Amino acid sequence: MYTIETKISFDSAHFLAGYQGKCGNIHGHRWTVKVIAKGEALEIQDSQTRGMLMDFTQLKEVLQKMGECLDHVFIIEHGTMAEDTLQCLKRDGFHIVEMDFRPTAENFAKWFYDTLTAQGYLLHAVEVYETPNNCASYGWG
Repeated sequence: MYTIETKISFDSAHFLAGYQGKCGNIHGHRWTVKVIAKGEALEIQDSQTRGMLMDFTQLKEVLQKMGECLDHVFIIEHGTMAEDTLQCLKRDGFHIVEMDFRPTAENFAKWFYDTLTAQGYLLHAVEVYETPNNCASYGWG
């Protein structure tokens, strides 16, 4: 089995609604997302990608676009913030991204994995670091 890895980083804020502790407050992270793609065979056609599992550039571009959508935004789980508070933040120009899941590293790992596999990438795993020492992963299959 061959694997290749690429990663991106972005900065954003979030909070975990209902969490009894520091993470229940708005706070930020320098998120790092590492994608590990897999395959059993290398490209054999006489082309630019001959001898490669896939072109890093293509995977990196797709991953980078996903990260750009989450860079310097406030990520919230849909329905967890009072509507008037949400509207005030938006009116004041804050960029809010609402997700259908609680914005944990574990859920982001699955979201990146599912989004990339839906685009045809064969992945081994996705790892999401919310700090240099704390990581969640999804995949490994």
